Order: sequence, then C-alpha cells, then structure tokens
Amino acid sequence: MTEAVTPPSPYDPPSLPPEKPEAAAVAVTPEDVRDGAAVALAVGVAGVLLGLLWAWLAPRVQYVSNGESVFLRNTESEARIGSDGTFFLLSAGLGVVSAVGTFLWRRAGGVPLVIGLAVGSLFAAVVGWRFGLWLGPSRDLAAAAAEAGKGVPFDAPLELLAHGALLVWPMAAVLVHLALTALWSPRDPDPGPPPGWTGHPPQPLS
Repeated sequence: MTEAVTPPSPYDPPSLPPEKPEAAAVAVTPEDVRDGAAVALAVGVAGVLLGLLWAWLAPRVQYVSNGESVFLRNTESEARIGSDGTFFLLSAGLGVVSAVGTFLWRRAGGVPLVIGLAVGSLFAAVVGWRFGLWLGPSRDLAAAAAEAGKGVPFDAPLELLAHGALLVWPMAAVLVHLALTALWSPRDPDPGPPPGWTGHPPQPLS
C-alpha cells in the first residue's frame, strides 16, 4: 500500500538552498604559503632596526670603579627599568607597523600570512635583543673599568631583565592584523534571495 503524497502548494515558501561547506573546504594554496614565508623573512630582517633603536634610545646605567671593585654610580637609578620599557615600546610600535604593512600588502589575510607574521615578529624581537646587546657598551666590566680609570663613571652594558618583552612584537602584530582583517578585509558577495522568492508573503484565499 503506497503512502499518499500531498502535492506542493503555490503558497508554500520556497525551499532553502543546500548549505555550503564551511571553512574546512577552504584550501591553502602554494601562493599563500609563499606570501607567509615572505612576510616572515621581511619582518625578521626588521629586527635589526629594533636593535639599532634600542641601543640608541635606551637609558644608560653607569658604573664606577674604586680600583678594586665596580659599583653602581646611582643605586636609585631607574635606568634598568627604563631599558626594558624602551624595548617594550619599540617592539609594540614595530609590531603595529609590521601588521599594517602586511595588511596593506595582502588584504585578504589567511592563516599562512598570520603564521608568517607571528614567526617573523618573534624572530625579529630576538634579533633586535641580541643585536642591541652587541651594539651597546662592552660587557667586560673589568676591561671597561680599567679603561675608564678609578672614580670615572662608565656605561654598563645593555640588559633586558624582563625576557617576556620578546613576545610584545608578535602579540601586537598578530592582534592588530586580525583586527584590521576583521574590519576591512574583502567580504564575500551577498548570495541574494533563493530562487523563486518574490519578496512578498503568500496571500490567503478569500
């Protein structure tokens, strides 16, 4: 015995189109990987600029020697904290600049681009840290004290006491880039109403 089938009514709303697969269907192309690698390389090289600025702008801690030992010239100086603060602010600023530059270069974004930005930014922070230490005053306190002479102040080597500051550049870069992508990235076109939809509800029979 067959089941009765009710014929469709012209007043029934049209059926919705089948749902499209979600983001899992979005494939990563070789061009995306290439762009991510290019961003990582470009941002990583920019770490040299961080080292230059840090060695130039960071406040100096001064030591003095009595001929036998080396002491801080001013034990209440906040120059040590100022050195970390300078590195922090420079890293945050360069993170914003690198995020804006990456977004303007590739507005569509993508996972490889964000990964490249994060990896390149972390590498740049490490490069800037080590390069700044190399550019700064000598780390050999005994030799620096002997060269300066007894009772003559001399600059102490740069130090980064809070190593967590190395994460400032990648965090700032990724957060700013994600915000820019969410606000101004290209949107998918509106698919429009389903086929057969007139925009007016069916009128009841009189």
